[in-house]
Amino acid sequence: MPDSAPAATRTTAGLFFGLAAYGLWGLLPLYFVTLTPAGPVEIVSDRVVFSLVVCLVLIAVTRSWGSLAAVFRSRHSLGILTLAAVLIAANWLTYTYGVLSGQAIEAALGYFINPLVSVLLGVLLLKERLRPLQWAAVGIGFIAVLVLAIAYGRMPWIALILAFSFGFYGLVKNRVGATVDAVTSLTMETVVLSPLAVAAMIWLGVAGSLTLTGNGAGHFWLLAASGIVTVTPLLFFGASARRLPMTTIGLLQYVAPLLQFIIATTVLGEHMGPERWAGFGIVWLALVVLTADMLLASQRRRRALRAARVRAAQARGAQVGSAG
Repeated sequence: MPDSAPAATRTTAGLFFGLAAYGLWGLLPLYFVTLTPAGPVEIVSDRVVFSLVVCLVLIAVTRSWGSLAAVFRSRHSLGILTLAAVLIAANWLTYTYGVLSGQAIEAALGYFINPLVSVLLGVLLLKERLRPLQWAAVGIGFIAVLVLAIAYGRMPWIALILAFSFGFYGLVKNRVGATVDAVTSLTMETVVLSPLAVAAMIWLGVAGSLTLTGNGAGHFWLLAASGIVTVTPLLFFGASARRLPMTTIGLLQYVAPLLQFIIATTVLGEHMGPERWAGFGIVWLALVVLTADMLLASQRRRRALRAARVRAAQARGAQVGSAG
């Protein structure tokens, strides 16, 4: 009993942090529409600069300057995080453009198909072997993209760019995940992007399109809050990932696109015709298949672990018996 109570508490806390992280990511469309008349380039530029400020404060508070310096000294880590910075910038810019141009539904689709893209990248780049249900999920996802291409009258480029940029981002971040913590990693990414972000803000200022300082204090602080809006769910996610198994994290990731989809169809009033519902239905079927495979695989791993523990206990018992 003494061991189970802390475990239950950890799981409850992990679920809270996970729901908070994915819930905040799911509410991003509501935040972005309050930032008008700022455009996607300005919003992303402000997000980079103010995220850097928040990250540096966190680095100072946690006295993690050593971790940051270690990344600067490592060409390998620095190179990987530079690539990660480019990918996440493309992702942020595409997502912000999607929401502000009335295509938040398609943006949500990108994060729905992201798990399928991650599985596909594992096969193509990491030479992973897929289980039958995973192959089925990828195949169904491919059919869904074709159906949605017909529904939209074009390829759903916003969704595909979001899914592949975030899929590659996760792949790249996985290379440094064991050696660089989340805050240090984000700090380095924003350090890399900050010169470009500042240059973009100067360009917008010269062109007379910068809204940060010309639309009142309320607008300024809404844009300045982008740093906290970016970093807070990341911290919640890190706290959740330390407390929950990856299977549970994998299920929680659907919360964000589901909220984005609900907001797009209700609050933002975007239209969903029958053909789009059909396409999304096929995507959700693919995710059901993928989730079922994930749960079955997790169950098999637990059974194998229990069996290994039983065999180890039996082996120890046999050794004790022979010694006696």
